[in-house]
Amino acid sequence: MGSGSTSADVGTNAAAGRAAADSHDVIRVIGARENNLKDVSVDLPKRRLTVFTGVSGSGKSSLVFGTIAAESQRMINETYSTFVQGFMPTLARPDVDVLSGLTTAIIVDQERMGANSRSTVGTATDANAMLRILFSRLGHPHIGSPQAFSFNVASISGAGAVKFERGGETVKERRDFSVIGGMCPRCEGMGAVSDFDLSELYDDSKSLNEGALTVPGYSMEGWYGRIFGGSGFFDMDKPISAFTKKELADLLHKEPTKIKVEGINLTYEGLIPRIQKSYLSKDREAMQPHIRAFVDRVITFATCPECGGTRLNEGARSSKVNGINIADACAMQISDLAGWVRGLDEPSVAPLLTSLRETLDSFVDIGLGYLSLDRSSGTLSGGEAQRTKMIRHLGSSLTDVTYVFDEPTVGLHPHDIQRMNELLLQLRDKGNTVLVVEHKPEMITIADRVVDLGPGAGTGGGEVMFEGTVEGLRASGTLTGRHLDDRATLKPSVRTPSAKLEVRAAGTHNLQDVDVDIPLGVLVTVTGVAGSGKSSLIHGSVSGRDGVVSIDQGAIRGSRRSNPATYTGLLEPIRKAFAKANGVKPALFSANSEGACPNCKGAGVIYTDLGVMAGVSTVCEVCEGKRFDTSVLDYHFGGRDISEVLAMPVSEAVEFFAAGEARIPAAHAILERLADVGLGYISLGQPLTTLSGGERQRLKLATHMGEKGDVYVLDEPTTGLHLADVEQLLALLDRLVDSGRSVIVIEHHQAVMAHSDWIIDLGPGAGHDGGRLVFEGTPAELVADRSTLTGKHLAAYVGG
Repeated sequence: MGSGSTSADVGTNAAAGRAAADSHDVIRVIGARENNLKDVSVDLPKRRLTVFTGVSGSGKSSLVFGTIAAESQRMINETYSTFVQGFMPTLARPDVDVLSGLTTAIIVDQERMGANSRSTVGTATDANAMLRILFSRLGHPHIGSPQAFSFNVASISGAGAVKFERGGETVKERRDFSVIGGMCPRCEGMGAVSDFDLSELYDDSKSLNEGALTVPGYSMEGWYGRIFGGSGFFDMDKPISAFTKKELADLLHKEPTKIKVEGINLTYEGLIPRIQKSYLSKDREAMQPHIRAFVDRVITFATCPECGGTRLNEGARSSKVNGINIADACAMQISDLAGWVRGLDEPSVAPLLTSLRETLDSFVDIGLGYLSLDRSSGTLSGGEAQRTKMIRHLGSSLTDVTYVFDEPTVGLHPHDIQRMNELLLQLRDKGNTVLVVEHKPEMITIADRVVDLGPGAGTGGGEVMFEGTVEGLRASGTLTGRHLDDRATLKPSVRTPSAKLEVRAAGTHNLQDVDVDIPLGVLVTVTGVAGSGKSSLIHGSVSGRDGVVSIDQGAIRGSRRSNPATYTGLLEPIRKAFAKANGVKPALFSANSEGACPNCKGAGVIYTDLGVMAGVSTVCEVCEGKRFDTSVLDYHFGGRDISEVLAMPVSEAVEFFAAGEARIPAAHAILERLADVGLGYISLGQPLTTLSGGERQRLKLATHMGEKGDVYVLDEPTTGLHLADVEQLLALLDRLVDSGRSVIVIEHHQAVMAHSDWIIDLGPGAGHDGGRLVFEGTPAELVADRSTLTGKHLAAYVGG
């Protein structure tokens, strides 16, 4: 793939006294066309820190993740045996002419860590593995090997006869075995037990015939009535409160049993196992709203009474080191645990203690010292997950590796960004190439080289606008260059609150009985260092209230068939308008229904599994990627067919549906909201799987803006936004407030703080050093006060 050295090259290198092997000091990209890239060619210096900038959707991720990192990973995968490759994700070759000088790429992205309830911060970073070995060696009483301290290993024992061949004869011997694990037998290592609230399943004052069951769909008029009545296990006319123990057990828990009703063979099964199979095995998000509400009412989660939420059995909890058991150690704040480990002086496990100290100190250095090892990894924010993944690489002895970061400053207070910058420079100085996609000026300014993409987003982007130093970027006149030194100013006057939302004695996670009045009818920013308790305060005490619409950055659930048109409900009025104009049914205008291309089933691409080689996706030859059957494309509305409408960017669709024969007021209202949140560049049919975290949150915001909510809660809405787009977001928040809504923003961006009417600052530190209210008032008062970390950074930002 790369070009070989010519004799002239060798001669030049020799003349310079440099070995030919040392001349490969750039990663060369020629003709990259992935997604919206327009034949991008760029040389990236190795062992340097390169930052990629540009508006959201300009092609940064397509170049860094979709081209460079993807090809590096694909080529590494190809070095494994075909057997191993069969278990790995199949990767298609990126659309690029030449990629040379690639090194092994390690991607540290913001994807949430697997929300498997067995995964904790400790298990995800190997800190737990080291602690388990430590306790198995030093714990008193000694209870067994490291797995005796693992909440994912159950204790089992058994005995029996085994047969084996010896000297041509079959010999039988009695053998017994036992595995000592640390799993709590009551909750099976989950730390919580779920139970059914029986009062939500039935009204025990009524009989079954009187409609005692309150489970959706279980009416006595249909088959359920016949099965219950024909089973003969209980009297259908007797109130459930009068059932005997056996009758109640048969109603609730009976195993599947064959019965005959009116000559038909049927299966009777108790209510609880039936509900577990029909409802609880499904993903909660995929349920219909009334079913989801029922499940939320009927299932109660409580801390396991046997292990107290520690997930460990009594044996694992009984073994201690210096009076501390492994559950206590995992529950400690990591900064405290690091201190405890430092106090252990045991020559027999000295290398292990050194490794454990280094891992725990890395947590503190990276600004995650406020977490505990027993924290479920699914509860970490995107920024926390990304920094947790970094822990593994900081102590790595690998060099000449390409580290790829996706906005590492997400979720970081300006005070913490300084530490993150130092960590990235450390990785570079060890001899690694560091590629960072970033919007924050504090991180752009430390770059050795900047690649600015643009000029716009989507089809309007995908070109290299500038390549060079930070000073060169400032003078370049590009959008990023012009906005790099932008500083928001404090507003001359702030709005007056219309009312207040009272929060009293908030104690979620690390909050220490916080009392605060959140003003309504204004723009409120909740700030503080990472881990100070911002999310705990808002999500724990505000989000669940009536009239509060909470919009986070969680992934939108949907397959590659989902797109902004289906997610926002925009496709519904469009389908109906097409159907009405052409006198046919609306299902024809859905690529997931009757209108789908028969060849690709409406996906637009054909996925081919090539067995031992990487699978490929090719554009469907029949519909040419349009996803619809050719007969459907004969129907027009406003001069366009349905595939042309779905290919439109939002900005064009706003005008198309606004007036004339294509006027659809319902569709136009949704499109205006999408344009308002800065998504004018995405096309209506773009798969949701291709959207970034910031784009997903803004898509949710656009959807929720149509709801009847009085208070909007936004969690870092500036994520993924270019400096120039932050102004547009602030204007949108202003419009929301001016329309009579209250907006509460959890945010670190100083421009948002400066623009807000009221600031609630939590701190002073993270974890148990935080959780207190350190300031509440206007931004001007915070700048004048300067007593908090936020105050100092905001004052420096606005030049106060």
